[in-house]
Amino acid sequence: MGTLGRNEPREPLNSPKRAKEFIYSLHPKERTCLLKELQSFESIAIAQETQEASPLTQAQIKYVLLHNAIPFIGFGFLDNAIMIAAGTQIELSIGVTFGLSTMAAAALGNLVSDLAGLGLAGYVEVLASRLGMQVPDLTPKQADMWQTRVSSHMGKGIGVTIGCILGMFPLLFLGDDEDESKKKEAHTNTTDS
Repeated sequence: MGTLGRNEPREPLNSPKRAKEFIYSLHPKERTCLLKELQSFESIAIAQETQEASPLTQAQIKYVLLHNAIPFIGFGFLDNAIMIAAGTQIELSIGVTFGLSTMAAAALGNLVSDLAGLGLAGYVEVLASRLGMQVPDLTPKQADMWQTRVSSHMGKGIGVTIGCILGMFPLLFLGDDEDESKKKEAHTNTTDS
């Protein structure tokens, strides 16, 4: 939603200034939708103020975790796969020409990956939503419970971990080429001596 980059670190919306920045970044239809949902959420919260919040069930906690993990599998996958592919190409092309270290090439590969992530994040979110997972059906009090926050963060962490591991697949194709080029380089160095 909005025009802000999807992978930009965001400050919490706990100040009027930050809330205003967020609101101004939204399109008119997004602002209207957000206003309706906030009003609905607040009316439910007010109606339930005097009621005791029902504890989260194990199924709800698992669903919150899974709902948060799925898009982050995609983010981790793309981030690692693009970084490895770009870093390798940078090392083998401009890295050789300008004498860049492997770590410098990896850092530039990470830059390419982060820039690609800004553009691809929206697509990952759309694909994740097409899997049919709806936003967890929680009451306002349940949404504010520490168990919900912890399972949300755990889901994101687990998702990124799985995605990064899966995103290492370019390494399956790179190992032989690098070994061959190192052998050729070593052979050239020994014949020149």
